[in-house]
Amino acid sequence: MAPLIRTVTYATLFSAFVLVWLPARLLRWAGVSKPPTFGVAQAAGMLVGLAGAAVALWCVGTFTVVGRGTPAPFDPPRRLVARGPYRFVRNPMYLGATVALAGAALVYESVALAGYTVLFLLVAHGFVIWYEEPHLRRTFGQEYDVYCARVRRWWPAATVWSPRNR
Repeated sequence: MAPLIRTVTYATLFSAFVLVWLPARLLRWAGVSKPPTFGVAQAAGMLVGLAGAAVALWCVGTFTVVGRGTPAPFDPPRRLVARGPYRFVRNPMYLGATVALAGAALVYESVALAGYTVLFLLVAHGFVIWYEEPHLRRTFGQEYDVYCARVRRWWPAATVWSPRNR
């Protein structure tokens, strides 16, 4: 139960700050307000945003149940998470958040928010390359190397990987 409480707390704080508060400040700074009408862009943006949020939530749940830890770097999973959405791509949580931000950019028809989305993905990529992957390699060793050889970092493969079919 404790990992679930910690996960919900960390995920809520991260999401509230990086995916809600900062984008809202950016929209205000750019002079973007609520769209005057609800059109195709808003409907598409809501669907895209919900899909991204669903993937991110699936990831958070997988970290808790499979990894017995949280997505926070200071309270990481105790086991390598290679199930759920992590069978398709190594960084689905960042991808889900990116898709959710892209959905918001569509809803608001905001170039500034689209730029923030790209910046978010670039920062996530740097964090993955310079912190997460070296840390995971030190923590999980050959198990992580096998996983990396089978599952791509950012682009899902045509086949789904499972630790059972190495």
